[in-house]
Amino acid sequence: MLNLLLAVLSSALVSITMRLSESKVKNNVAMLAVNYVMCALLAWGYTGFAQWYPSVPGTPQACGLGLINGGLYLAGFLLLQRNIRCNGVVLSSTFLKLGLLVSMVVSVLFFRERPFFWQWLGFFLAVAAIVLINYRPGGKQADSKWGLLLLLLAGGGGDAMSKVFEELGNPALSNHFLLYTFLTAFGLCAILFGLKREKAGIREVFFGLLIGIPNFFSAKFLLAALKTVPAMIVYPVCSVGTILVVTLAGVLLFRERLEKKQWLALGMILMALVLLNVS
Repeated sequence: MLNLLLAVLSSALVSITMRLSESKVKNNVAMLAVNYVMCALLAWGYTGFAQWYPSVPGTPQACGLGLINGGLYLAGFLLLQRNIRCNGVVLSSTFLKLGLLVSMVVSVLFFRERPFFWQWLGFFLAVAAIVLINYRPGGKQADSKWGLLLLLLAGGGGDAMSKVFEELGNPALSNHFLLYTFLTAFGLCAILFGLKREKAGIREVFFGLLIGIPNFFSAKFLLAALKTVPAMIVYPVCSVGTILVVTLAGVLLFRERLEKKQWLALGMILMALVLLNVS
């Protein structure tokens, strides 16, 4: 459970740091590219600066899954940006977080996880809390329902790849899997950056490096948590736990004021966390 807690805290730090960068960074693609460079360097460091493609069993699987994962990482970011323009930030954020449904389907259908009744209840309560905390009466209606669906699939698919690697990959190559993931994401991001011909300044570099550290550790601790904790617990706990930490940080650090329904959603999250850990 320690790895799961660290994954939650790392994921929350990513969101908090991105919040700090909002008014200071003009080129998000450049910041994202620098973030992936930092993630890749950390992953390579955790391999002991070993060969990038070691001649050991499982390397092709780690490389292939990392390539897919990296593509999903960047696709999720681009789809989030597009959906914010088309469907508004509330719907887009909600569907991104509901990507945990994809992870759960993969775990239950393909890897035969069998959650207990209380864990199912906690899971559905977590989903309800995600919808409630993002709900805005009279908010913008969806202009692109397909865009929201693709965002859900890309976001959830990226998370699900960690479970796929945990089941099918060589555990000794987990850091190589992350290395391939972030190198792929950086390569695709660099191509996009080149096509847009935008400039990157010191702020993009600074916040990119700053975000990259917790971003790497959120992926690393998530992968480690899946080795000892069922995915039925890991994914919803990581999702709603991050929401809980980020929301409380917003209240304490950014002086945000929560509505009654948001406090209710936080209570639902706490209850969901309890139920998900009942065995």
